[in-house]
Amino acid sequence: MRRPRVTSVLAAAAAAVLLAGCSSDGDSITRPGGRSSAPTKPGGGGPSSGTPSPTESAAPAKGSVKVERTLTTKLNSPWGLAPLPGGDLLVSSRNTGKIFKVSDSGKKTELGSVPGVSAAGEGGLLGLAVSSDFGTDHMVYAYFTTDSDNRIVRMVYDDKRPAGDQLGAPDTIFKGIPKGTIHNGGRIAFGPDKMLYAGTGESGDRGLAQDMDSFGGKILRMTPDGEPAPRNPDAQSVVYSPGHRNVQGLAWDADKRLWASEFGQDTWDELNLIEPGKNYGWPEVEGKAGKKGFADPLEQWKPKDASPSGIAYAKGSIWMAGLRGERLWRIPLKGDKAVAKPQSFLDGKYGRLRSVVAADDGGLWLTTSNTDGRGEPGREDDRILRLEVR
Repeated sequence: MRRPRVTSVLAAAAAAVLLAGCSSDGDSITRPGGRSSAPTKPGGGGPSSGTPSPTESAAPAKGSVKVERTLTTKLNSPWGLAPLPGGDLLVSSRNTGKIFKVSDSGKKTELGSVPGVSAAGEGGLLGLAVSSDFGTDHMVYAYFTTDSDNRIVRMVYDDKRPAGDQLGAPDTIFKGIPKGTIHNGGRIAFGPDKMLYAGTGESGDRGLAQDMDSFGGKILRMTPDGEPAPRNPDAQSVVYSPGHRNVQGLAWDADKRLWASEFGQDTWDELNLIEPGKNYGWPEVEGKAGKKGFADPLEQWKPKDASPSGIAYAKGSIWMAGLRGERLWRIPLKGDKAVAKPQSFLDGKYGRLRSVVAADDGGLWLTTSNTDGRGEPGREDDRILRLEVR
């Protein structure tokens, strides 16, 4: 594994930044400030586009959600959620380092444990992704925290082997992402271009988000082997966009635009349209600032109402799971614009909500996150819910 070289997409004009407070999965922690650099105009490349297709129709201003059923219960600290071809789901346990398969009947099968996971604070076994070529390579990708960093590995999944021993030895494709007690990011997903995207956090060191010599506080785009992807803003770098605080949600809409959810500090959480090379502002700005050189979010929320983690696209809307907010948000779109104010569903009914992914039929899978040390778990927590959306 060759660690890709990070080169500057931004001008390196350093500035001191001092901000107080820190919202992290809904809790406040004070951290020192860090260095930052001022951006130049956005770079090009990559598949995202802010231009709507002329055939795109607007989502209805109002939608609805119905919980069809509970797929499974009594999960330990579920974090990553990834559909397999055929409809089964893979789910990671942040605190135990284990990966499970959950069938449509709700049966749980342990695939195995990922070696080297160091679970502490917000770190542990986080995001999962299934290879775009899973039918031929049977690869499962995982993002996790070690004693020294956050990294991404891939493993061959063999369901012919005994339960608990179905994962091959991990192949590290990318390492060196900063780790911390907080802000480890962790979401990974394959895009429509078959490249692997990763949302990282600045690990509590704010300056890393504007430091182009760090992988922290970025969205990364790489090949399945962990190399800089073609048409990145800098051909020698995996950095796709800087200026992020803690990205835990990635999703593409019907026109292949990339969206990301972002934990704010004490002021604004964000939903951002991600375009290659644009700077999303942290720690210089938070929320809709209208400041030259920084991209404003499409929507923003007070952290008490959101603290967002996973997002998914279904029925013309982005659906965003809230941890501290304990609700599911619907943001109806037409192209790259919102057509109405966000709606919230399931407010407080299932506690903290972590991951949401789209099902093939237009519905959603949603996980709760009440056994992560910050929730109030009930007897059936944590669970995976099947949602019908309109």
